Amino acid sequence: MSTIQLSEISTRAPKDMDKAATKEKTALIVKELDDLQNLLFAENKHSILVVIQGMDGSGKDGVIRNVLGNMNPQGVTVQSFKAPTTEELSHDFLWRIHQHSPAKGMIQVFNRSHYEDILLTRVHKWCDDETARKRMNAINDFEKLLQVHNNTHILKFYLHISPEEQHERLSERMKDPAKMWKYNEKDFDEAKLWDIYMQMYEDCFNNCNEPEWTIVPADQNWYKEFIIASQLHNLLKSLDMQFPGLKK
Repeated sequence: MSTIQLSEISTRAPKDMDKAATKEKTALIVKELDDLQNLLFAENKHSILVVIQGMDGSGKDGVIRNVLGNMNPQGVTVQSFKAPTTEELSHDFLWRIHQHSPAKGMIQVFNRSHYEDILLTRVHKWCDDETARKRMNAINDFEKLLQVHNNTHILKFYLHISPEEQHERLSERMKDPAKMWKYNEKDFDEAKLWDIYMQMYEDCFNNCNEPEWTIVPADQNWYKEFIIASQLHNLLKSLDMQFPGLKK
């Protein structure tokens, strides 16, 4: 198995990609996604889990809004995972995650996810390497459980932003009134731990890669949205879904 090294992967779109043409393609794909999600909901045989990870400022919220925001809200659920509550900490680390796994017919989006328990926790040394290895095995078993026993198809995306672009976006939150609500001074402290985060992410990718991670160049929002919309579209089309007939 080849290993993932983020330093060798560009954070930008290929130079031959046309921005305007790509945005047009994305718009068409997003329109088709609405119909496919309706079919997924009606057939009620499959479920989709979309995991979105990335550093602060990588554009997780924007992707969710622009790629999944046009679908019927009855069939799409978004769960953002913050610091665990006291009750959640009294259970195993996957307890709060499993409660939000998708039912058949549903698309569930994780804005951050169970992977925070082997990323953030390791960066800050709240979780040692031995515990992290056990958690990775548990995560692999958990994802396999969803796939085998609930026909859940999992897409995992890492939004690959450059430190320069991240700094620009975090700084913008201090100036743009529409983005000030997102400002958190701790984000700049976390950014100083960039190299450690990259090491932990790479270890995560290389040990929890079934299903595979997609490393999404995220410096340009239009390209990031195209990649994620395309992968979700391709997955839904591959399911060969059919509307059920009249109920007898």
